[in-house]
Amino acid sequence: MPYSSRLFPWQLVERGQGFFVPCLDVEKTLQAGLNAALRHRVFDAKAYPAIHNRLSGVWFYRRHR
Repeated sequence: MPYSSRLFPWQLVERGQGFFVPCLDVEKTLQAGLNAALRHRVFDAKAYPAIHNRLSGVWFYRRHR
């Protein structure tokens, strides 16, 4: 399943900020989100599986330097 670029708003995320993407397949979403970060030239992107408001998904963020 292809992912929409609107699902991963890397161009709007500054250092120290992040966003949550709810999903069922955590591994695929994690890989797709980090690949999208590379397409937007965000090299300090990190991600980990998380639960937010009782939804499983992936928390993506940019490290604060």
